Amino acid sequence: MHYRDLCAAYEALEATSKRLEKTHLLAGLLRKAKEADLPELILLLQGRVFPAWDDRKIGVASKMVLKAICQASGLRASAAATEWKRTGDLGLVAQNLIEKKKQGTLFSQELSVRKVFSNLQRLASVGGHGSAGTKISLVAELLASASPLEARYIVRSVLEELRVGIGEGTLRDAIVWAYLPAPLSYDEEKKAIDVQDRERYNTLVALAQAAYDRTNDFAEVAKAAKKGEKALEEIDISLGTPLKVMLALKEGSIEKGFGRTGMPAQLEYKYDGFRMQVHKSGNRVIIFTRRLEDVTRQFPEVVEAVKTRVSAKRCIIDAEAVGFDAKTGAYLPFQNISQRIRRKYGIHELAKRLPVELDCFDLIQLEGKDLLESSLKERRRLLSGIIRPEERRIVIAHALTTADQAEAQAFYGDAISKGFEGIMMKSLEGGYRPGARIGTWVKIKPMMEPLDAAIVGAEWGEGKRGGWLTSFTIAVRDDEGSYATVGKVGTGLKEKREEGLSFDEMTKLLRPLITAESGRDVMVRPEVIIEVNYEEIQKSPTYSSGFALRFPRVVRLREDRNEPSRISYLEHLYKGQGR
Repeated sequence: MHYRDLCAAYEALEATSKRLEKTHLLAGLLRKAKEADLPELILLLQGRVFPAWDDRKIGVASKMVLKAICQASGLRASAAATEWKRTGDLGLVAQNLIEKKKQGTLFSQELSVRKVFSNLQRLASVGGHGSAGTKISLVAELLASASPLEARYIVRSVLEELRVGIGEGTLRDAIVWAYLPAPLSYDEEKKAIDVQDRERYNTLVALAQAAYDRTNDFAEVAKAAKKGEKALEEIDISLGTPLKVMLALKEGSIEKGFGRTGMPAQLEYKYDGFRMQVHKSGNRVIIFTRRLEDVTRQFPEVVEAVKTRVSAKRCIIDAEAVGFDAKTGAYLPFQNISQRIRRKYGIHELAKRLPVELDCFDLIQLEGKDLLESSLKERRRLLSGIIRPEERRIVIAHALTTADQAEAQAFYGDAISKGFEGIMMKSLEGGYRPGARIGTWVKIKPMMEPLDAAIVGAEWGEGKRGGWLTSFTIAVRDDEGSYATVGKVGTGLKEKREEGLSFDEMTKLLRPLITAESGRDVMVRPEVIIEVNYEEIQKSPTYSSGFALRFPRVVRLREDRNEPSRISYLEHLYKGQGR
């Protein structure tokens, strides 16, 4: 497939916010593609060149891309830098400067999707002495043969900032429209989808979703759909390929939790650790995080525990890794062990100093049998049959089955008193839905008080957010009136003013308050106060307050406040978490 066809689709996708139009555009593109091109095409449409569970990154910085643009266009770096500052988008810089090309090598050959994909993948494998020059050359080679429009999307793909608005549901539906015999038509004049047989269509969408749940790979789904429904039905879970984990909704009370799960429900302690999806095949064990990162090497004690204490030859276990004090055996908060995820050296020593216990709570596959449609009650029964528990190594998560609200409330109180985050409530009859929050799993946690924080810094955005200030550094006041940072926040702000507090609005408020700039980073006078929600307060050496807000989210502007919360109040909230 020609790369120009993909770029035309990118441009059309960017031009509309209507999901049905996006679906129609994608379906048309997929029909044109040969089966051999589907893996590359599907990944590029999602703005990546490796599957979600592959931790390789393209690894090209903005300044390298700027040099590649100059090398391909023959223009000076100063011109490129000026254009970058004006647009805030290196993709547009490439498009604009390629239009002013000075080198005769431009458009020397027509780009294919495969050629672009190959160069982008090669960027991830380049390392060592001279790697920067090699990466610049690989990008410049593509730009030298690119049209202005192609240059825009090559650069955005290199920087992993494609942002053409393709959600998983849209891509799934496009595959259905492209390949499966659903009776669909697209009326260009009315811009509407006419589905003659809704039940039939819903069946096909469910079939495609089930295939994606099992593969976590739309390329595999598309290849199967191209062959027909039977091929989709035959798709199964593959050991070694991680699935997205099932997620829980948050509720404020036991009563509301039962309202979602039904009665009786299974209650479990909510551990303050991190999710582990453990794949076992014979003597081979692979560990993935919630973000699908392979962390097998970082947790040798978990690998050994699974090898020796799990009797199944082939299985996939959903679990939580919880840190504990090697001397006292007491459980520790997440931040005490978070460093283990990124550690590459001294792993065995760190495992002795910061050990983890694997608390297993679900079973996704057993001896080749897919358990996604099995009830939680059945999955837990099977899980109990394959694990030989050993405290502080591998255990089955503590659980209570009850329909009694008083008993559930006592279980919740017990969890908080023991230092856990709260409890999980789960439907006994519910299946396992990878990546979904469908209400059959509910988490009950103490509600944290919001915090008023001052914005003391920010970053100029890139791509769609070019020209806006984003990623705001926030702070509280210490006892002497100085500002002490507690984290960075951007979540909660909108790109359109009509949707709520927007990046544009915040930029207009903060621009006059800028006191210093260094690259994309700015410092601002602490005059804008925002209300921030968060999941937890953690100890942190990164920020000057000594604390960090976990998963902060902007709630609103506090125009009625001229100073933020005090650090003493932050310490009070930290201690009140019960851990």
